[in-house]
Amino acid sequence: MSTDTTLNHTAPQNLATIDPEMAAIVQAEFDRQQHTIELIASENLASTAVMEAQGSVLTNKYAEGYPGRRYYGGCEEVDKAEELAKKRAQALFKTDYYVNVQAHSGSQANNAAYLAAGMTPGDRVLGMSLDHGGHLTHGFRLNFSGRDYETAAYGVERDTGAIDYDKLAAQAKEFKPKLLIAGASNYSRVIDFERFAAIAKDVGAVLLVDMAHIAGLVAAGLHPSPFGHADLVTTTTHKTLRGPRGGMVFARDLELQKKVNSRVFPGLQGGPLMHVIAAKAVAFGEALKPEYATYMKRVQDSASAMADRFIEQGWQVVSGGTDNHLFSLNVMSQGVTGKEAEDLLHSVGITVNKNLIPYDEQPAQTASGIRIGTPAVCSRGFGVSEAVQIADLIDRALKARGDAAALEAVGKDVRALCDRFPIY
Repeated sequence: MSTDTTLNHTAPQNLATIDPEMAAIVQAEFDRQQHTIELIASENLASTAVMEAQGSVLTNKYAEGYPGRRYYGGCEEVDKAEELAKKRAQALFKTDYYVNVQAHSGSQANNAAYLAAGMTPGDRVLGMSLDHGGHLTHGFRLNFSGRDYETAAYGVERDTGAIDYDKLAAQAKEFKPKLLIAGASNYSRVIDFERFAAIAKDVGAVLLVDMAHIAGLVAAGLHPSPFGHADLVTTTTHKTLRGPRGGMVFARDLELQKKVNSRVFPGLQGGPLMHVIAAKAVAFGEALKPEYATYMKRVQDSASAMADRFIEQGWQVVSGGTDNHLFSLNVMSQGVTGKEAEDLLHSVGITVNKNLIPYDEQPAQTASGIRIGTPAVCSRGFGVSEAVQIADLIDRALKARGDAAALEAVGKDVRALCDRFPIY
């Protein structure tokens, strides 16, 4: 019998030994995350348990179809993993809506929801403007949602930074969309799903709620739930849920359930990522624990405290504050573009993304604002006091642009704060 393990691809292998070049990249990214204050609102830190599931032997299994109805043999264990993910997702959001957990991403989930709603090319979609905080898949002209369908966009009021539901209702009556979308990627106020449902019903539209950003707040009872109001609900499983990168689709009734399933597979995707579905189940299980609600409350309180601190320092915050996990800071109010702010903060170890603000006069690649979120920093243990400290660090950095010594001092303070809270 041969003992030559070089012939055995499944023999234990260490990344640093097998591929030192990639190992160095992974280590460098770990170091970047450890020594960076991560404020990108759509990012978070998955637990080691989530990463263990995602890096498990389930990655080896092909499982086209659904539990009990696969097109491959040997799926008895991955069937259990998928059913567990579905059961936990329903428990987490306290809903009897059917859920499909196979979507590879939030965009795939939204595409499937469009098709399940019966959308055909040229049908009308009314979603939130990308410039005002919506998402690419809510009707942006370069996305499938804007290319395949006739779209109109609602936004926020210039003076309040919030949605005017009376104006939205009037717009819906005039436009008569087949699909009305609620949800955003950069909106800091509570979304009135009951009012959205009434508007959709009034114009005969299907209501799709994309709760990708606020899913964790909904699960923790810190934001009103879309369930019971929406026909279809989509979400990502990372962001505030702290799971692997992926998506899922909830459907109100059996008819929509069948359409969602067929649109996800075989309509848009082939084999599901069973290792990712298992990691989703782990994340949902973590979020069902009492400490998750405590975490989400800290996320919410930290974002609010940070926004308030910026206002005290003389900065403009879109809508005057936040009810959730994020907000937009109008940096042009003090003569800095969003691009300049992003680059400058990156140089001192603070990661944000430039972002258009409502009624922005700058192009998207320049922008007048930056988007700030607290999920990732709170996952590593930051709280309200650290959030206020971060606001002070950002204020110092942006006001010290051009002063190398002052920026170096900010960078040292950023690193010292990060060293107090190891990510793993």
